[in-house]
Amino acid sequence: MSQLVGYVRRSNGTVKLSINVDAFKECEPYITSDGQSYVPLVISISALNNVINGERAVTTISQKQDDL
Repeated sequence: MSQLVGYVRRSNGTVKLSINVDAFKECEPYITSDGQSYVPLVISISALNNVINGERAVTTISQKQDDL
């Protein structure tokens, strides 16, 4: 299962990430051995390449909750 967190799109020669704040708050973080907390998110490489190359307007950012 994965939870939609946001979108990636190309804008004026940059890659723009838009993260939904409420969805991000519901993501499961992990803690590293040094005590830092991170939220693991995923973007498909092929879909991102399609956005960068202009073949696709947008792709998703999600958290795969099965992997946690």
